[in-house]
Amino acid sequence: MAELHFFTGTMDSGKSTLALQTNHNHAVRGRQGRIFTTLDRAGTATLSSRLGLAHEAIEVARDFDFWRYVVDALTQGGRIDYLICDEAQFYTRSQVDQLAKIVDELQIDVFAFGILTDFRTSLFEGSARLVELADRMNVLQVETLCWCGKRATHNARTEDGVMVVEGDVIVVGDVEQPEEAVAGEPAEVSYEVLCRQHHRRRLTAARAHAVSLAAEPLPFG
Repeated sequence: MAELHFFTGTMDSGKSTLALQTNHNHAVRGRQGRIFTTLDRAGTATLSSRLGLAHEAIEVARDFDFWRYVVDALTQGGRIDYLICDEAQFYTRSQVDQLAKIVDELQIDVFAFGILTDFRTSLFEGSARLVELADRMNVLQVETLCWCGKRATHNARTEDGVMVVEGDVIVVGDVEQPEEAVAGEPAEVSYEVLCRQHHRRRLTAARAHAVSLAAEPLPFG
């Protein structure tokens, strides 16, 4: 019996690595699948992990139709046993509905991987629908840590090192320290995982470090 699986966690929790591993595990058993992704950090039509692993994938645009793609492939004599769907938080509600239909009507397993909430702590459209429809929802056990050492539960966006809570939902960046801002150039967008307390206080690692330095007593001359 085919199922719709949803694997979720914060940024940097190993979702893409698990997606690649899942594909490998099924492929070595002779199963044939398709890999999908959208807005991957490595570029178009690529599923990549921060460990350096990568695999060619099919890019999912907002108007991509999973149902039509799979039906066309099967009609042309292709074989599809499973789908790997990375960055599923960016999928539309309709696209997640199509994935559920593929599971139910065509008996093809779907493994979706995505972040649950955005930098504003709101559910992504695709993730919200996956929570509603998935047969199995799995929270990744590889815990990411806030700079304070507590378990990270929230994704924070920074622009030129300053945390923001407003703006476009989809802006590509990575969990790396941003470079110094240059006057007149677009803001450097980066992401950081934080515990709820420090996300609420907008206290990123850089800001905490700056506050710590400001609090240090001046040396006597």
